[in-house]
Amino acid sequence: MKIEEKFEGIFFISGRLATRNLVENFKVHGERLVEIGGVQYRYWDPYRSKLAVAIIKGMKQMPLKEGCRVLYLGAAAGVTPSFISDIVGKKGVVYCVEFAPRSMRDLLYVCEKRSNMLPLLADARKTEEYAKEVGKVDVVYEDVAQPNQEGIMISNARQFLRKGAYAMLAIKSQSVDVTKKPSEVYESMLEKLRKHFEILEQYELSPFDKDHLFVLMRYRG
Repeated sequence: MKIEEKFEGIFFISGRLATRNLVENFKVHGERLVEIGGVQYRYWDPYRSKLAVAIIKGMKQMPLKEGCRVLYLGAAAGVTPSFISDIVGKKGVVYCVEFAPRSMRDLLYVCEKRSNMLPLLADARKTEEYAKEVGKVDVVYEDVAQPNQEGIMISNARQFLRKGAYAMLAIKSQSVDVTKKPSEVYESMLEKLRKHFEILEQYELSPFDKDHLFVLMRYRG
């Protein structure tokens, strides 16, 4: 099998995206595992992860690295957070904020297996609910279905990011305003975000995720 390292800890194996499996033989969503040179990798399905789509679509910068502290808003069942867990490794940490109790049950199972993933049952709109547990982080990642997605990102950046740190946001246009074209929603949100962030990269996620825009930003402070 041909293996190519795209970013630190992120690989293409025969053209398919993968990460090194932090917890040997443990699968999060039934993903395929493969061993190369004594190292086990997990295939990263773009239909299950917006970050995976952005990488496949040509993402040029990757702030997630070994040892990073990451605040993940909207962790759901923990699929994408688990791949971030692989990337940041045992020296890093992924704080997983999730509001829905049903998703939290699945997330807890993943976090029990992965010591660098910490589950937080909380509302991403209320940073005070988890501020004491988290502290400053290197990256805020947001994937929530709320109409004020940009406001959630801005408030969390103010609380948890230092100037020059990074943010990743998956904009869900249908959660913001179903009466407007996705492009109109994106531009309106980006205009608000530019007051606080430098927009570095953006990728529409079709055909994997319809009416979604993935944005990589640097916090202005």
